[in-house]
Amino acid sequence: MPDNPKSTRKRAQAVNLDTLGLEMGNKPPQALDVEEAVLGAMLIEPSSVDTAIEELSPSCFYDPRHRMIYEAMSSLVTEHTSVDIVTVSTKLREQGNLEAVGGPVAIVGLSEKVGAAAHLEYYVKILKQKSIQRDLIKASYEILKDSYDDSINVDKLIDEAQSKLYNAIQDNLKKDVQEISSIINEAMKAVERNQEKGGFSGVPSGFPSLDRVTRGWQNSDLIILAARPSVGKTAFALNLARNAAVDSHMPVAVFSLEMSALQLVMRLMTTESGLSADKLKGGAKLDPWDWQQLETRLAALSKAPLYIDDTPSIPLMEFRTKVKRLVNTKGVRLVIVDYLQLMQGPVELRGLREQEVAAISRTLKATAKELNIPIIALSQLSRNAVQRTGGTGKPQLSDLRESGAIEQDADMVIFIHRPDYLGLGESPDGKETTQIIIAKHRNGEVRDLDMLFKAEQVKFVEPGDSLAARAESMGTESAMNSEFDNNPDF
Repeated sequence: MPDNPKSTRKRAQAVNLDTLGLEMGNKPPQALDVEEAVLGAMLIEPSSVDTAIEELSPSCFYDPRHRMIYEAMSSLVTEHTSVDIVTVSTKLREQGNLEAVGGPVAIVGLSEKVGAAAHLEYYVKILKQKSIQRDLIKASYEILKDSYDDSINVDKLIDEAQSKLYNAIQDNLKKDVQEISSIINEAMKAVERNQEKGGFSGVPSGFPSLDRVTRGWQNSDLIILAARPSVGKTAFALNLARNAAVDSHMPVAVFSLEMSALQLVMRLMTTESGLSADKLKGGAKLDPWDWQQLETRLAALSKAPLYIDDTPSIPLMEFRTKVKRLVNTKGVRLVIVDYLQLMQGPVELRGLREQEVAAISRTLKATAKELNIPIIALSQLSRNAVQRTGGTGKPQLSDLRESGAIEQDADMVIFIHRPDYLGLGESPDGKETTQIIIAKHRNGEVRDLDMLFKAEQVKFVEPGDSLAARAESMGTESAMNSEFDNNPDF
């Protein structure tokens, strides 16, 4: 077997259904008489043209001659030209395909299918069914051949197999137009659910001011969390993961491409226990009370549905496969990637950095949409924000590093801006001032939110983070007890 993935792809694309049918002793699914009936109806009945164009694609026609005729009809519709024997023959002649389909005589022969128009919807259904069957055969055969190729990574094989089968079905299923009455009923049910949840329709961040703007992280959204190095991207992302998993009991997956799982857990332990990072690293001794506090406060964290993958430079296909598995087996509701620029894009784009990052961004968005979950991807910012004149150093969307596609694909872009860290502001009482800047919000407002960063505890808090505010964010009276247990400032 060849060991070149590109040759494998070329081989897979060359699947011939007729040859494959002979090999397997079966005839490829087809209905040539129905194809003729549909084309005949389109030639004699204008309303049939709209029905067929809306539902069918050229691949729904098995016979290459019928496919060329349908493509000519589609071109005429695009050009706002009527479809009849003369115009179709003329278009085929322009395309150089008239003789290939049998000449004008063949077109006239199709028009004699005078009874086809009355049963067009039924015929269309048959053609779509045959097309799906053929696509499934092609996908299955490609999967079979790739499975014998030892040069293909198993995770990539699984992901491509899932995608091929999914595409074989989805490419031939078109969503019907819906009446507004049915959509309103569905929307009313969503409003009722949101009222029961106190206005939240997504995964809560745990920060009341942020949740008031976002209403939680929304399903199918790609959220980009960006900042300059060492400003606190990972710390903020871990706070978000901890709040969703511990406070809201929602399964969260964290893909850490930069830090090990042990390092992440150490940070989480620091945040959760309230003990200084210096103590947990051994810089200062833990007394008996510290040990007791550590064990008590880590109980909830240890039971939280939080999953960590620290595969370095994880390839896109492996990432997608793992996320699908986590969603299906663990019910994961939120995925965090730290960070986007460290992922491996398609092999053929290596060396073309901007295109590779664009492919990574598109895949993250497609995965969020396909699995109907929010994905938060951390991203680096260029030096432009720091070097910009004006003294604020406030980041802008144009500062997203290496590709404008990140801004385009994202449903929300959030910047972390710490003037004190950049030497542009002062730090009150050791709590570092931070701005959470919502620079893009496809489904809501953009605004700046003030927060404080407790560096010793690797923890972000709201400026008015009090007992009442904490209780409001958790939505239950038990939050008051939790605040006394978890906040060392009380």
